[in-house]
Amino acid sequence: MAMLQRRILKRTLEEAKARFNFNCNRIRSTCSSFSKVTSSSAAAAGTASDNVLPQLPPFDYHPKPYNGPSADEILAKRKKFLGPSLFYYYQKPLNIVEGKMQYLYDESGRRYLDAFAGIVTVSCGHCHPEILNAIVEQSKILQHATTIYLHHAIADFAEALASKMPGNLKVVYFVNSGSEANELAMLMARLYTGSLGMISLRNAYHGGSSNTIGLTALNTWKYPIPEGEIHHVMNPDPFRGVFGSDATRYAKEVQDHIEFGTSGKVAGFIAETIQGVGGAVELAPGYLKQVYDIICKAGGVCIADEVQTGFGRTGSHYWGFETQGVIPDIVTMAKGIGNGLPLGAVVTTPEIASVMAQKIQFNTFGGNPVCSAGGLAVLRVIDKEKRQAHCADVGSHLIGRLRSLQEKHEIIGDVRGRGLMVGIELVTERKEKTPAKAETAILFEKMRELGVLLGKGGLHGNVFRIKPPMCFSKDDADFLVDALDYAMSKL
Repeated sequence: MAMLQRRILKRTLEEAKARFNFNCNRIRSTCSSFSKVTSSSAAAAGTASDNVLPQLPPFDYHPKPYNGPSADEILAKRKKFLGPSLFYYYQKPLNIVEGKMQYLYDESGRRYLDAFAGIVTVSCGHCHPEILNAIVEQSKILQHATTIYLHHAIADFAEALASKMPGNLKVVYFVNSGSEANELAMLMARLYTGSLGMISLRNAYHGGSSNTIGLTALNTWKYPIPEGEIHHVMNPDPFRGVFGSDATRYAKEVQDHIEFGTSGKVAGFIAETIQGVGGAVELAPGYLKQVYDIICKAGGVCIADEVQTGFGRTGSHYWGFETQGVIPDIVTMAKGIGNGLPLGAVVTTPEIASVMAQKIQFNTFGGNPVCSAGGLAVLRVIDKEKRQAHCADVGSHLIGRLRSLQEKHEIIGDVRGRGLMVGIELVTERKEKTPAKAETAILFEKMRELGVLLGKGGLHGNVFRIKPPMCFSKDDADFLVDALDYAMSKL
């Protein structure tokens, strides 16, 4: 599969280069003769000049000398000893050897702006000193014991996490990943309701395990295995959805699906508020409120997947579901909860949690002392450094600049999201919204050359995902937009 992905990428790039007569070597040599200014200076002028090579903002840090194996050696070893389903970004994959806050360093010591945060996982910053200290100090005392013994770290972390939740969401289960969290949430929903049918949205991603693959609704991530009682309803996508931003019509489709496609009773409904892998698609305003009412009447529970949107990333709210004015029955989370630690959680009500007591429910590493200490430090850093407000401020600046850029470049079909969870959808022409797959591949490579590491998403891979560590600054945002402007001007 990895070989197929690489062949597709190679073919796409070759086709695009032929279409645009794009020559990277020529551009690099041309770039060397351009004057150099900082992105903040270019931003003051509105957008970057086509002849100005954007520069990373200054950063007072020097990476340690790297003496390890080369990128080629590591890639050879990966191919020999790791599964063929693993894929990597870029035609020549990066060997990332060090990270500091919002920046990453390759084997040569070159600095990159990390605008994807380890796939929306590094919330507070790479190697944040307070989080590192909590992890190291706990590791010196006790690394592992499991919940068969008492330890204060898991209890302290659960208490702090529950304090962040609205309503009666006060019972916490710790797991190791988002897939595990969604597996457990689905199990809870089915046990609590006595029904099997789960409803999720098209274009959703909820994990890659054998059960959560069923909830996921993007063919690129799904193996041909039985999915069980899973129903995928229309995605309330304001940009591409057939009903635009009309939440009521999308909600009616959910009602129709329950009436015609189920027994009339369902176990639950799960949704991301801003779809991550699907391309930073924010659900139509008011959609969840209407759908939650429909699900409740059908006997189901409502699950909010906060794996990517949680912990203040949206800026306006601590949790993504709050942007829709709802309180779920179950909330799942991972990624940013641990700033890179293998950590996830499910939070629910005491009533729903009680169904798990029918049998022994146990997770060997869930709530591990080291992960709990690190997770608690993450919560404290987010509060101490006011990262939610920071995301709102920097995100507003970033989105504003991207929308100005959209007026200049026809290839930008949509700029969407909130806070530091942003998507840029590229199209070959705006009326038909044809995905600009080849152009996205070229720009993706060019942005890396310029020093910006983006994510990609959407079914067609034509959406740039900008979801950096939450310490990402306005100067970083300006550099990113100027680099994108520069790259697009070369198409």
